[in-house]
Amino acid sequence: MRQLEDGAVIDDRYEISAHLGSGGMAEVYCAVDMQLGRKVALKILHERFAADEEFVERFKREASSAAGLAHQHVVGVYDRGEWNGTSYIAMEFVSGRTLKQIVVEDGPLDPQQAVDLTVQILRAARFAHRRGIIHRDFKPQNVIVDDEGRAKVTDFGIARAGASDMTQTGSILGTAQYLSPEQAQGHAVGARSDLYSIGIILYELLTGRVPFEAESAVTIALKQVSEAPVPPSRHSPRVTPELESVVLRALAKEPRERFADADEFIAALDAAASRIPSPRAIAAAEAAAAALPTAAAVGGAGGVMAPPPPPPPPAAPPPPPTGVYPAVAPGDERREVVAPPPPRRSPRKRWPWILLGALALLGLVLLLVSVLSPNRVAVPPVVGSSISVATNRLQSEGFEVEAVRDNSDKPRNTVIGQDPQGGTVADEGSTVTITVSEGPSIVTVPDVVGDGRITARRTLTAAGFEVRETKAASATVRINRVISQTPDGGDLQRAGQVVEIEVSTGPETLPVPNVVGKTTEQARNMLDGFEVAVQEKEDDEAKPGTVIAQDPARGRLQRGATVRLTVAVEPTQIEVPDVVGRSQNAATKTLSGAGFEVVPEDVIVDSESQDGRVVEQSPSPGGGKVERGSTVTISVGRFEPATDPPPRPPPRPPPAPSATTPTPAP
Repeated sequence: MRQLEDGAVIDDRYEISAHLGSGGMAEVYCAVDMQLGRKVALKILHERFAADEEFVERFKREASSAAGLAHQHVVGVYDRGEWNGTSYIAMEFVSGRTLKQIVVEDGPLDPQQAVDLTVQILRAARFAHRRGIIHRDFKPQNVIVDDEGRAKVTDFGIARAGASDMTQTGSILGTAQYLSPEQAQGHAVGARSDLYSIGIILYELLTGRVPFEAESAVTIALKQVSEAPVPPSRHSPRVTPELESVVLRALAKEPRERFADADEFIAALDAAASRIPSPRAIAAAEAAAAALPTAAAVGGAGGVMAPPPPPPPPAAPPPPPTGVYPAVAPGDERREVVAPPPPRRSPRKRWPWILLGALALLGLVLLLVSVLSPNRVAVPPVVGSSISVATNRLQSEGFEVEAVRDNSDKPRNTVIGQDPQGGTVADEGSTVTITVSEGPSIVTVPDVVGDGRITARRTLTAAGFEVRETKAASATVRINRVISQTPDGGDLQRAGQVVEIEVSTGPETLPVPNVVGKTTEQARNMLDGFEVAVQEKEDDEAKPGTVIAQDPARGRLQRGATVRLTVAVEPTQIEVPDVVGRSQNAATKTLSGAGFEVVPEDVIVDSESQDGRVVEQSPSPGGGKVERGSTVTISVGRFEPATDPPPRPPPRPPPAPSATTPTPAP
């Protein structure tokens, strides 16, 4: 399909204004909805796929899936239609860049911004998952960030495509880097597969790269299945240990070791984000680090110069001599000098020296304590991390690690407790005990088939299972009794797993449609699911083969119940129509239509008005019913005028003259 020019009108409604890009399945344009006067993104399926039912179905499914997701972080779908031999979707137009463009153009994001965008994506995933929709193709190319920094997810087109996409040439190269291990192997996927893909998006936002790269999609898929990702902190020192723990848990190979749902993923990100240093704190730390060389230069090779110790207290002057001491005179002569006795000191002047000595002793003790006692460090929180991540984290902070195991509903090898608690302070080198989930305990599933639904639920709940109930009609199992269960009774399963029970609603009932006036064939089609019994009844008014009555006429019946129909048939004996006075043609048509054989015979009539008309019929009308197909004889009048003219009457004589009549003059 060649690229459409600006101004082209699609389906008499959408006017193309710009070409936005090309995808594996479709071309995307910016267009104006001429009916509503709004800007839309128009996705038009490539013509080479229009004849492929699988691609058309996938394209339609994108519209159907996204149309039901009205959410602030999901691109809305407005319309879907057919045009020029292909299909199109009209979607919400979002002005902004894809996450892929942002990472390529701007590089790794600030951790706080990366967490914020990922949480928005998770909210969209949560909204879809709660409605039973698995995206299956989360990648930064499918996330648009608008001018206000709001992320919107698009492209729900492979909601059920599954592993078949591995065989589509060119369609997997751009997405294999974001496939979950189970999706790469063609296994069934669920909500945790989407969370894995979102974890890779978070990894890329933090580091500017994806965890697994290779020259071919197959090699990338193999790495997704078997190779551990490089911790993101090795690519970006700004990734904190708490945030790294969240990323690595999202990228666990086993789905059960990942976050259980989007809510748990969001909670972990919120907790990690609270420990991410603010940009101001990072700037202050960098400034302090830049100032360290200057301090070291002042202190010489020994490093940072320590503040000088306080000057020692002045030494006490020697006591003045008492008694007699020899003195040496300039001439080396000896003589005795008698010194005066020393003056007595006031005892109040000794306490400053005692206090200084006590403080010096206390400082020495504190120095010895600080040198000889172990360092106190903060214990990192590791609850929710995998055992490997938690052990590495604690050991990197200088702690010994002791692991104990216990059953829980958390995935196996997930840390469910620690002592001392995260955030407290403990001696460096001390032991932190972590409690690691062994997964749910394995128990036998009770057999509840045939039990009442309430009893079955109590039995399964007491055994440690979740119960999901569905209903189905059954002609053999009484109402509110368990028809079947999954897993079967006697199977060994993990405690906490869902056991689905199918509960009987009794025999299935169907509404009885009204089929009066329908043909027998039409009535049978409308009564699909019922047994149909037909009885015939002569009826000279209804069209033969038409249903004239049914039993029951309305209501609901069990599937397979019998509906009795009464169907009109032609009567064997019928009344002879009265055709006396009609023309021969009209009489013949009436009698033939009623199912009689017609035998005409001519009779002479003396009235021209009876010429060509039936003057008599046999059997006569009103004489009772006769067999259909019997013969009716009609007598048709024939008027024959006289051939000789009648004699003319003699002329009338003139009247005799009266006495009063004058005689004409001669």
